[in-house]
Amino acid sequence: MNGHVACSPPEVDAMKDRLEIVSLDHSDCLVSKHLNAFASSPEASEIELEIKSVDSLEAGLSALVEVECDLFALPARLLHGKQLEMLQAGCKVVGSRTPRRPAKVLVSENKLWYQPRGAIILADSQIIKRQLRRSRRGLRVLSPKAYSGIHEVELPDGDSESLARWMESLRAEGAIDGYVTSRDVYDSIYPDERRHVLGVDALDRGSEIYLPVAYSDLIVFIGRKAFPIRLSNLISEKEGESAWWVQNHLLGSVSEEELDKVGILVRHRQVGTIMRKAQEFFDLAMENAFHDPEGDVPDTAVHVETRIEVISKNGVRTLSMERIMPYSLLESATITMLKDWEILLANTTANLPAHPREGPAADAWLNLED
Repeated sequence: MNGHVACSPPEVDAMKDRLEIVSLDHSDCLVSKHLNAFASSPEASEIELEIKSVDSLEAGLSALVEVECDLFALPARLLHGKQLEMLQAGCKVVGSRTPRRPAKVLVSENKLWYQPRGAIILADSQIIKRQLRRSRRGLRVLSPKAYSGIHEVELPDGDSESLARWMESLRAEGAIDGYVTSRDVYDSIYPDERRHVLGVDALDRGSEIYLPVAYSDLIVFIGRKAFPIRLSNLISEKEGESAWWVQNHLLGSVSEEELDKVGILVRHRQVGTIMRKAQEFFDLAMENAFHDPEGDVPDTAVHVETRIEVISKNGVRTLSMERIMPYSLLESATITMLKDWEILLANTTANLPAHPREGPAADAWLNLED
């Protein structure tokens, strides 16, 4: 294990619970940084944390198996497709932190709508490239790999931060007009240019939204199967737990290649917030959904908003689904949403065979291939 960071406030009470956590960082999700911030905040007043770093999923699981730590914290994206390894080690996900900054940022002199025609924007994520093409026609939205191949320049090895530094050098030279990266990477490289958040909420009716990439900014805690719930409640957050549970069930069986083509947002919402937004955008169906026949709002409990989308490569066609479900019904409602989403996805991405009454064969309505 690498390094050591003491994260407790200076006045540590001897009666506090103490947890030793190993953390795995990714350039797009600096787990140790976020845990340090949490540990020094009033939220952690009842617990003392000691945080050490590991450099791989295997090292983190090994530390748990060898009882060298109490918890293993890592970006949820790094656990995707690796849960069998976790289960075979006798471990499970015991909590998660609420994503604070799931949205990506466009680093550029201009906002997207003020980019010149033919502007070159680099983005490494499939779903982000497709969202940009949907939002604004006439741009050249490329992956860094495609750009390096076209212009015969060497693509840097390494992580997202190394890639962003390379893209920033291209932007500074005027070779490209902008690039998209995560907030953690932006903060790490601190480029000499403005950032424009690709927001998850519409600013007005009909404006574009950019659902985050899967598991964006989501940190999960892995513990041994007998880890006490009382202790996990001290560091885990209910909204983060919902974000993990929903995304894991909707996307857990999706391949890495297909996962990169999905945008998804899971968050807690108060009924009042939902209704104010519905009134602002004249969404009568949403507003009426929370009223009873007398016009009152009987259900004021927390709800979980889930939005998911996939987009054709050219950005022309979008398939999306939105559900707002009571927190108390989260598990059953998510399972229902998964079934509905799978049916919708299968029906819209399948080629239509010839039919004697319905006509000749036709291509699928939505083509998700690269």
